[in-house]
Amino acid sequence: MPVSTELHKGGVRVVQMSPEASSNTFSSENFQPLIHTLSQLMDDPSCKSVVLTGTGRFFSVGGNIGDFSDAIENGDIAQMVENMTNHLHPLLLKIRASETVFVCAINGDAAGGGLGLALSADYRICAIEAKLASAFFRLGLPPDGGTTWLLPRLVGFQKAKKFFFNSEIWSSSQALENGAVDEVAESESLIQRAIEVASEWGSWSSYSRRSTKQLLDASTSTFFETQLQFEQSLMVAASQTNDFSEGVRAFVEKRKPIFGDGEE
Repeated sequence: MPVSTELHKGGVRVVQMSPEASSNTFSSENFQPLIHTLSQLMDDPSCKSVVLTGTGRFFSVGGNIGDFSDAIENGDIAQMVENMTNHLHPLLLKIRASETVFVCAINGDAAGGGLGLALSADYRICAIEAKLASAFFRLGLPPDGGTTWLLPRLVGFQKAKKFFFNSEIWSSSQALENGAVDEVAESESLIQRAIEVASEWGSWSSYSRRSTKQLLDASTSTFFETQLQFEQSLMVAASQTNDFSEGVRAFVEKRKPIFGDGEE
């Protein structure tokens, strides 16, 4: 199976790509099961957070060069690339807007569209031996997978530009120093640490999780006045949820809140 899932307490699901899916993520036989699995989990209110990881040497390195070569020979390359991005881009958008918290446990190298998959997560923990690479320029391509939008927001505009134009490969320590990942961990403790973060972040109200993700993404492309209006509309809506009532009661009673689905 290209993808396996494992349930953990606190509404955490660990989604692991097989060695084949990690090294050739965007082939249809590997990518469709991944999309289906992640979409189902994002639609499941009992799933608060997802830990996404790979197997072996790679986290995800995007498309297969052999498949690209065959498509060029057959004259199908444009359709192949269009189909690939038509499936990848909606998934990235759904991850960014979802109330489900995504933690990427980057077990191995992340490159190309696989890098975009890692950067789209809410939190990234990188194994010491893992590397981040653009890889696009070496193939004569512009960056894709949302990397030109995601990476500058994490590391800054000029660092992102140098990453692409120098076709840089960042070690885990460089990725941490530049802000592309949030933590570095030993391989043996990578998944457990990712589960801890996923459990903690997923424990908050679904409305808090979803709204904050959307507000932060919108903040870099809206005027301040527009952002304030967006915040107000979400606050008014959230104030009418059961989770807000629970949060107020818990504060008054000096206890930790127990949030549900956030709906009235």
